[in-house]
Amino acid sequence: MFSFDNSYARLPQTFHRPARPAAARAPQLIRFNHALAEELGLDVEGASDARLAQVLSGQVIPVGAEPLAQAYAGHQFGHFNPQLGDGRALLLGEVIDRDGKRRDIQLKGSGPTAFSRNGDGMAALGPVLREYIVSEAFAALGVPSTRALAAVATGEQVVRETMMPGAVLTRVAASHIRVGTFQFFAAQGDEQAVQTLADHVIDRHYPEARHAENPYLAMLTMVAERQARLIARWLSIGFIHGVMNTDNMAISGETIDFGPCAFLDEYDPRKVFSSIDQRGRYAYANQPGIGQWNIARLAECLLPLLDADEEKAIEAANGVLKAFGDVFQEAWLMQFKAKLGVTGEAEDDRQLVSDFLELMHQGEADFTLTFRSLSEVAGGAAVETLLDHFMVSPPGLADWLTRWSARTSDSRTPAERQAQMEAVNPALIARNHRIEEAIAAAVYGDFSFFHRLVEALANPYVEDPATADLRVPPTPEQRVTRTFCGT
Repeated sequence: MFSFDNSYARLPQTFHRPARPAAARAPQLIRFNHALAEELGLDVEGASDARLAQVLSGQVIPVGAEPLAQAYAGHQFGHFNPQLGDGRALLLGEVIDRDGKRRDIQLKGSGPTAFSRNGDGMAALGPVLREYIVSEAFAALGVPSTRALAAVATGEQVVRETMMPGAVLTRVAASHIRVGTFQFFAAQGDEQAVQTLADHVIDRHYPEARHAENPYLAMLTMVAERQARLIARWLSIGFIHGVMNTDNMAISGETIDFGPCAFLDEYDPRKVFSSIDQRGRYAYANQPGIGQWNIARLAECLLPLLDADEEKAIEAANGVLKAFGDVFQEAWLMQFKAKLGVTGEAEDDRQLVSDFLELMHQGEADFTLTFRSLSEVAGGAAVETLLDHFMVSPPGLADWLTRWSARTSDSRTPAERQAQMEAVNPALIARNHRIEEAIAAAVYGDFSFFHRLVEALANPYVEDPATADLRVPPTPEQRVTRTFCGT
């Protein structure tokens, strides 16, 4: 099934610990991602669901696998923990996909490891389904993300607030190396391990940095740029990660760990969903600043590699942090101008975007459907199409529409303008209440809505009449105000 080539397992033993999946009483395949399997070059022809469930719950270790738990540390809500590590996941191994890219195959929720810290290492069904839904929705939206290869029910019960069905997610990533991985070794003063890890990251993710005058500064710069652009994409789709700890920031630039994440319904820049983010550290609008803060923690780990002169190293790192802000601002403006159908450059473009977002905030407008309906207005639809998604009509909206119409008036036909806007403004997102609906049914053994939701989200830019109900915002009774980590 897998053709493994395990580069991380060849790193020193301080980087990882051997791990074995826990026994599962009755593993049953919930969903297998055949399209992703083909992308990975996996040979699953003739494999029954029962066989896949055995392998992807860890009951059968595939040939060539070297199961291990990765060591890492991390700042969690600003507080440093020097040792975290994979407490409920293990890396089966790495494969080279059809495009020649190295990808991790990880089992999440497969039982305790050396880093479990008295935890059970298991995952409940709900968080596994949430991550499957959202990570695959991200892939369809074109946002860099880890992927879901499979979800398997274990037949075991796990203890959380109540007894819950257990499950295992098979997660695919460019790698699972995090800012916290560097912090683990830097906190121990192990500069050699930091350099070994940096060399591994350069070889795996940023080979072009190897030819730079200062490879480690080039790597840091590239990591920062990817994160800045990633977070701009999050904001453009109304996404709130919910737990942007340094152990949840992947060095590859992919979105990782969909715990208490959520999408905005009505636009509110201060919105927080995560039940554990009681002070709003990771609110929607705070995410760029937190991303920069996390990069600063990475830069601290790399200072000895940036320059032997500490002052020069700090100066170089500060340059990267400033550039992060510049790259983010540029990427954010580019994303939102595209959402408004604005081309070219004008001095007041940023103001045009900011004013519309403020009007959306005042009017409690649905984030996704407001931008989608603006696309229709650009194509000639009545303004009422847009107003339908505002709870109240804010003063100044008519004036803004006049400015916007003038700014988007160019050689494009209305149909062309609408098509370009609809290509970046999804009709369908993984709405919080629909995710909860899928989980609630699945807990009682009904996975039909989960499957329907995953399949619909594979085409987020298409308005399919068959999925019209999935585009509708929640009623007050359906509204989800808190999301949970599930650990």
